[in-house]
Amino acid sequence: MLSDVTTAQDLDDRFRETLAKLAAAPRRRDPAEPVRDGTALTGAQLLDLFDAQVTSRQLDLAGRWLRSFGEGFHTTGSAGHEGNAAVAAALRPGDPALLHYRSGAFYCLRAALAAGRTAFPDPAFPDPAFPDPAGSTDEGGLDGHADPGPDGHADPGHADPGHADPGHADAAPDPAAADTDAGSAGPISSAGAVHPSGPAGPSADPVARGDAAEGAGPAGETDPEDAYAGAARDVLRGMVASAREPIAGGRHKVFGRADLAVVPTTSTIASHLPRAVGMGLALERLRRRDPAGRPAGAAPAGDVGQPPRSPWPPDAIVVCSFGDASVNHASATAAFNTAGWYDHTGLRIPVFFVCEDNGLGASVRSPRGWVEATLRAKPGIRYFAADGTDPVHTYEAAVEAAGWVRRHRRPAVLHLSTVRLMGHAGGDAEAAYRRPGELAADLARDPLLATARLLVEAGTATAEELLTRYDERGWQVRRIAEEVLGEPKLASAAEVVAEIAPRRPARVARAVADAATRAAGPGAVARAEAFGGRLPELAGPLTLAQSINAALADGMLDHPGMVVFGEDVAAKGGVYEVTKGLRDRFGAARVFDTLLDETSILGLGLGAGLAGLLPVPEIQYLAYLHNAEDQLRGEAATMRFFSSGAFRNPMVVRVAGLAYQEGSDGHFHNDNSLAVLRDVPGLVIAVPARPDDAAPMLRACLASAAVDGSVCVFVEPIALYHTRDLYAESDGEWLADYPEPEAWPAGHAPVGRARVYGVGSAEDVTIITFGNGVRMSLRAAAALADEGVGTRVVDLRWIAPLPVADIVREASATGRVLVVDETRRSGGVGEGVLAALVDGGYVGAALRVAAIDSFVPLGPAARQVLVSEKAITQGARTLLAR
Repeated sequence: MLSDVTTAQDLDDRFRETLAKLAAAPRRRDPAEPVRDGTALTGAQLLDLFDAQVTSRQLDLAGRWLRSFGEGFHTTGSAGHEGNAAVAAALRPGDPALLHYRSGAFYCLRAALAAGRTAFPDPAFPDPAFPDPAGSTDEGGLDGHADPGPDGHADPGHADPGHADPGHADAAPDPAAADTDAGSAGPISSAGAVHPSGPAGPSADPVARGDAAEGAGPAGETDPEDAYAGAARDVLRGMVASAREPIAGGRHKVFGRADLAVVPTTSTIASHLPRAVGMGLALERLRRRDPAGRPAGAAPAGDVGQPPRSPWPPDAIVVCSFGDASVNHASATAAFNTAGWYDHTGLRIPVFFVCEDNGLGASVRSPRGWVEATLRAKPGIRYFAADGTDPVHTYEAAVEAAGWVRRHRRPAVLHLSTVRLMGHAGGDAEAAYRRPGELAADLARDPLLATARLLVEAGTATAEELLTRYDERGWQVRRIAEEVLGEPKLASAAEVVAEIAPRRPARVARAVADAATRAAGPGAVARAEAFGGRLPELAGPLTLAQSINAALADGMLDHPGMVVFGEDVAAKGGVYEVTKGLRDRFGAARVFDTLLDETSILGLGLGAGLAGLLPVPEIQYLAYLHNAEDQLRGEAATMRFFSSGAFRNPMVVRVAGLAYQEGSDGHFHNDNSLAVLRDVPGLVIAVPARPDDAAPMLRACLASAAVDGSVCVFVEPIALYHTRDLYAESDGEWLADYPEPEAWPAGHAPVGRARVYGVGSAEDVTIITFGNGVRMSLRAAAALADEGVGTRVVDLRWIAPLPVADIVREASATGRVLVVDETRRSGGVGEGVLAALVDGGYVGAALRVAAIDSFVPLGPAARQVLVSEKAITQGARTLLAR
């Protein structure tokens, strides 16, 4: 028997056999009574846990059945982890949850709780015992405390050394002006998730609800009274890749639904943990900024000037689950460290980590005691533990831990000891790495059997009654599985990519125009005060850095939820002073320094965007982005895709990058590679070269993030930050005036549109370039003009999406195109430009000048591998000679 324990049939047989041997209790117990002396968990509540666990178990069995004839595409199940239903019971339906892939029972019980179909008490909204946030301050960081001082600790006047419940006085007013979010429509906030109508209200999007054509109830239930059936339908649709699956629409098997506050995550290895920390910080900040404690939901029409409102209740906490092997991952380490670091400074992060420890990561064992030692050692994170196979123990520990997080607004971790049944996934041959004795020990701790045994021993139910419930749920799940088999799949590329990155350029342009109207009209006084009476349009020609600084300030004024953060951006104003003065103007709640960790910086941005803010994190150097690129690739870029647009994480990531710094530190401060960004679907990549492009492009990115939920990377060429001259010393030709608000609409830089310069007749050769290449190409074009050669210089401005139409048109105008690419030949931007020319039908001559496939060395040696003006001029002459 033990050689077959990983099969669905054996697990089902064993449950039946063991249940049949259970002797009835001496007396029948009222379901309203506790099931065990000294516990508050009643028989009726334990029956709810049992139903959720059975539904989850039957879903695992159905997944194996579907896979057996090629109709199921996901068999990683929750068998052995069903104790997490008790964790769901300890939380509220309005607590946002990021769940790992063994969370079937949690998901099922969350659906039942949200529908009000359980014996657990309805969650208070908000909790009457919860500290009144009206007296809290909002003077620093995402959650409203002061920035840490030089010693790493918060100002004693604002910090909370004793970690008591928050309740500081002297609330600081929000210095920001209004943001009407022109172009944002429907139930989506200006910068975040779909807003439920209440703590767990229905999504306004029928696709997000999973409504089927046959007129199903909420979440696609065939019986509106049975939330477990609805949850089962959700999961089964994911297994068979049904286009009617309620969150990912058949794109992936995930646990997620907007009206259940379950945020989908495809991560199984901890990359969602940094986002959870960011959500906790943002959630607490929004709670403090809404002292009236109003319910979650979209702001009422006409409620202009109000700060963004959280999509979740003001006393909500963030729950994030993961497996034991994930504690070793760098992303998990970053998340724990960030949560503890902020807690150490007195900042509040209401994040409830749940580690479900079955002792295995696929086939690799977690050393005995390692996970506990690791979690206990995390500074600033309260440790709780429970036997995850004992429903009473798990529930009590979860209630204690979640309540502690909710009261103190501080992070905690619940370490659940679980087992893994039926292997890692359908094709896993456990016999190759586990001994029969281990398998037998896990089977003896089956949480479903433990719950059934307790119900029988308590006299709440008989073995026969529980078997009937088990079979009835099994037949129901099998029937639903057969129904969803016939549902449509995604049948075209257009359907698949529809939610990757929708573009609405007209609405983005209107948002920019509306921002201009506000800045010139009702926001004019606030704008003058923010700039200290020295408006940037009156300051004379500005550098690239100064233009970005002014545009950031204007963005902060127009978007009340915009926050700027990163290493050194606040007190110092950035390494290159691009954010200089912003903290003084807008306060430490909106412009703040972070710890030195790029994964955490992006994680804070991901969580803040999902919670309804408009985050603008800074990565100090392009080379440092590679430490954290998965936060963009695997988390940010996939959120809309795997939630069918029900959730989004708008973000504008500022990155100082590219080469040509004189006298700087070689590769790490001169990284010239954008390859890691270029192949991320849906990502917007902007590279402003000139001051008069920088501000319009940044406004376009902010508007695109607010309107479309875009994830934008704004790469700022370091070597051009303070450049003033173009052709000759002191000519000031690389400076530009900052436009007054009335000119913003006319100067709008649409995402994916290039800028063209004509030099001389502009009829002989076309140079296509970007970033530092723009200045070098214009200088080369001037030299060519002296030789009678007319040049078109095309500044791409947008690396993704590439301005393909502009590229093809301008290249065809001369029939000779020189691609000047300061990134490397392999994986460089030039490859994409040449491919666009070929795909667009260009038939003229083409040549590429690009950096050599090398890291950028220190000092003068850099000139040997980077593009030069001489190489550009020679390349143009070579084309002309053909």
